[in-house]
Amino acid sequence: MIGRLRGVLIKKEPPALLVDVGGVGYELEAPMTTFYDLPAAGETVTLHTHLVVREDAHLLFGFAREAQRSLFRGLLKVNGVGPRVALAVLSGLSDGELVRAIQDRDVARLTRVPGIGKKTAERLILDLRDKLDVDVSSPSPSATMSLVTDPASEAVTALVALGYKPNEASRMVRAVSSPGLETEEIIRQALKAVAI
Repeated sequence: MIGRLRGVLIKKEPPALLVDVGGVGYELEAPMTTFYDLPAAGETVTLHTHLVVREDAHLLFGFAREAQRSLFRGLLKVNGVGPRVALAVLSGLSDGELVRAIQDRDVARLTRVPGIGKKTAERLILDLRDKLDVDVSSPSPSATMSLVTDPASEAVTALVALGYKPNEASRMVRAVSSPGLETEEIIRQALKAVAI
């Protein structure tokens, strides 16, 4: 099992990352809440990881904080929630927002995340309400990513990877995009606008 990686961040294109660890490039997927905390490409990064082994692939997921990984693992234990849906949940909600939504039994808040319907939201609340033991007291994330490509296009691509339909993702980005915003900030504002 790969539990943690520390290396040079080579590439970050939401939701994918490439980290060089001693000459080996690890491809990972990460929630947007992790992207907000990443350093610039070329800098050293430490990620807590979770490896999902399937018959056709080995998928590695990376998280900025141990609490995020714990929440991801908790989400995977819920019937009907796979890695993609868990990643979407952690991209659409911060650690604290997810914990509060589950503790407050806020079905409406959870169903705003793509891939989460009413039944799944109720199942999340039922299965996780008494099992949450996560420290979410870490500082709030800040956007640090800068890409050479068009940030609005990257934001649309990331939202599609999180489960939104292309037309819906484009509409979300157009609603919040303005010159000078970086990809993470566009995605953050788009997800926040949907959650309101």
